[in-house]
Amino acid sequence: MSRFSFNQITAKHWALTDLVKGCVDAGVDKVALWREPVAEYGLERSAALVRDAGLTVTTLCRSGFFQLDGWYDENRRAIDEAVELATPVLVLVSGGLPEGSKDIAGARAHVADAIAQLVPYAAAAGVTLAIEPLHPMYAADRCVINTWDQAMSIAEQHPVGQVGVTVDTYHLWWDDTVLPKIEAAGDRIAIYQLADWITPLPAGVLTGRGLPGAGCVDMRAFHDAVAKAGYTGPIEVEVMNEELWQRPGPDILAATIAGYQGI
Repeated sequence: MSRFSFNQITAKHWALTDLVKGCVDAGVDKVALWREPVAEYGLERSAALVRDAGLTVTTLCRSGFFQLDGWYDENRRAIDEAVELATPVLVLVSGGLPEGSKDIAGARAHVADAIAQLVPYAAAAGVTLAIEPLHPMYAADRCVINTWDQAMSIAEQHPVGQVGVTVDTYHLWWDDTVLPKIEAAGDRIAIYQLADWITPLPAGVLTGRGLPGAGCVDMRAFHDAVAKAGYTGPIEVEVMNEELWQRPGPDILAATIAGYQGI
C-alpha cells in the first residue's frame, strides 16, 4: 500500500473534499487528480486541501489534445496547474485526428513537434511530460499515439526526466511485444497505472474499464516488467466505469484497494 495511489476518476462523482477525507480515513496518502474537478473546486483551494491533508499528488490528468486550436497555451496552463498541485508528472493524451483529416502520420508528427515545443517550459517548471499511448480503438478521436514504440520514439528525443511514458495496463495489455520493452525502459517510465479490460465494451467504449482482477489483463506480468525496469514509483488505479461510479465513494475506494491488493 505504500505505493498505491487512488486516481480521482475512479470515483468520478465523489466530491474532492470527501475524496480527500476518505483517503485519509482509509490510510491512503497518494492521489492522482484530474484538471476538470480541480478547476471546479478551485486550483489553489485544491492544492491547499491535499497539502493540508498530507496527501501526495502523483500525477495530474490530463493535457495534450494537440489537434485542438490553442493547444500550446492550454498545455502551458496544465503545467502551471501541476506546479501548483506539487505533482511532478503531467499525463499527456495526445489527441486524435484533426476534424476532416485522415492523415494519421501527419497527426503523429505534429504530436512530436508539439511536445518538443512544450519541453522547455515543462523542464523549467520541474514537470515531467508523461506520454500515454492509448489503445488503437481511440486513434481517431482521442489519441493517435497507440503503441509503446510510438510513445518512446517521441520521449527519447528528450532527456530522461523531461519526457517519459505512461504504462497503463488497459491500453497496453494486447501488445505481445510490450513487456520486454517496458523492462528495458528504465527511467523513461513516468507513471504506472492499473485498469482491467472487461467485455462486452459499453457504447462509446470509454467507460469499459474494470478494477484490477475483474478482467483479462495479466497484472502480475506488468508488475514484473515495471519492476525489472527499476520503477519504484507510485502505482495508480485509474478506472472509468459507469456502474462503479454509481456506488458511494467510500465503497469505490474500498473495492479499489481490494482489487489492488489482490494482484
